[in-house]
Amino acid sequence: MPCPKKTHGRIYNVKITITDSQFIVDLRDNPDQDNGPTNTSRDGTMIAAQMIFKSITDPYSPSNDGSFKPIKLLTREGSVFHAKEPAPIGFYFETEVRVYDLIWQCLAKQVPERLASGHFSSICGTFIGGAHPDTGRQYTIIEPQIGGWGASSVADGNCAIFSGFHGETYNCPAEISEARNGLTIDRLALNEEDGGEGEFTGGKGIILDYRVRVDGSFLTAGFTRSKILPWALDGAHEGSPNYIKLMRNDGSSERYAFASGITVNKDDVIRVITGVGGGYGDPKNRSKSAIKNDLKNGYITPERAKDVYGFSE
Repeated sequence: MPCPKKTHGRIYNVKITITDSQFIVDLRDNPDQDNGPTNTSRDGTMIAAQMIFKSITDPYSPSNDGSFKPIKLLTREGSVFHAKEPAPIGFYFETEVRVYDLIWQCLAKQVPERLASGHFSSICGTFIGGAHPDTGRQYTIIEPQIGGWGASSVADGNCAIFSGFHGETYNCPAEISEARNGLTIDRLALNEEDGGEGEFTGGKGIILDYRVRVDGSFLTAGFTRSKILPWALDGAHEGSPNYIKLMRNDGSSERYAFASGITVNKDDVIRVITGVGGGYGDPKNRSKSAIKNDLKNGYITPERAKDVYGFSE
């Protein structure tokens, strides 16, 4: 089953062949490595294939030496998914989550009982640093972000959890971040943007506001899924994007997905916005009780409920 997918102007391709003894993932037809930090190694690509294979075969048992024996991974050295020296791979994790999502989307229509719609699918790495306003000590936050997962064929997606390709880092409690780093966390809330509506809806992402307290601080970030949205299944709506909105203390604002060394000053607010997951199924089939709960919880406006679900009280 060949599956092309467009990501930020690039076309990524995967062809998956399943036989009685092999799970063949062919990624040879993909772009050459580039000069930016968005390449990855073959080992990282293999991990993405292993994660999907485990998800659809035996997701709950411990892994062992035989768990991934059926996988045959085909890559092309010098491509974005099999980079060779001296290609930079600084944001390798965003490319690996693209491979993971690419294989996932290719298989989701074949095994919908095991794979949900697309999630926010990004580590959303956020790097903020500068001098602590009270001690002068230099700090750097390196924080992944949580977001919305896609709906399945039987349930709504989960809200505000890490991406499917996340490692062993954690989000930092606001009180600890404020004490250690000299920031103010103005808000952490669910993202109420439209998107992900269906018979089952995608989970909500977040809105997280970091208020900087010292001039000359910096922001670096790497967010994908900022233009091409979390994909939906079976007639549902796509989700919403990941991005950063930098709100300056003079009232101006800027929007970023990838950014490096952006200067931020006292009372500038770095707003992290992560996506709503994709929906599953025709929105017109969503139950009235579920729509009422969405309205009660503020997940959807009455106007949007009428437009998408044809529902009004």
